[in-house]
Amino acid sequence: MNCPYCNHSVTYKTKTGQEKCSSCKRKFSPKKIALNGSLIECFCAGFNANRTAKELGLNYLTVKKRFESFRIIAADHLENEYRRYPVLEYDEYIYLPKSKKKIKENIFDSWNFLTFSYNEKMVYNLLMPNLRRYKQEFLEDGLDNSYFKEFSKFMMFNKIAKTSKMENTITEFWKFFENFILQYKGVESENFIYYLKECEFKFNYTKKEQADILKASFLNYL
Repeated sequence: MNCPYCNHSVTYKTKTGQEKCSSCKRKFSPKKIALNGSLIECFCAGFNANRTAKELGLNYLTVKKRFESFRIIAADHLENEYRRYPVLEYDEYIYLPKSKKKIKENIFDSWNFLTFSYNEKMVYNLLMPNLRRYKQEFLEDGLDNSYFKEFSKFMMFNKIAKTSKMENTITEFWKFFENFILQYKGVESENFIYYLKECEFKFNYTKKEQADILKASFLNYL
């Protein structure tokens, strides 16, 4: 096989069973490369860690950690890509799971992010600080009801937005996000940004493009 690092066609086997490139001199394991490729394909196909572990006969925790690595790689790639283009439009979104919307106190559990549109059909998301850390304090002081009313008024009259029409790339992403996030149950607050970036990554690129980006970048991540 060609070297996965420099694509040189001449490699040879070492005493440890690995392959070594005769050009860049880097060693690699064909089995590990193939396994990573299968994991990336499952990730890009939208399989969760549990399904992927069953499909490939792997340990769930191994797959979970690898998927976490893919999300970090995707987030880094999106950050670098976004810097190359001017912003066309932006708008603000507050996400709260449907199961929590009926109880006003759950507004503290919402996630607020800004979505920027650039390069025609691509988006970039900036996660804003959430209110969860203040929840207990407001509940103990009995200020949750008044805060909820003030917050609702603030969002109504102080919305951050610059869009040319109601339906646009940004609203398309929000619909995509609402469907995407349903497959994950109980996302921890500190990990939400990575799931948001995974969604952004899958919205911006085709499955083949996603796989190509991850395969190229994962070699350097190891």
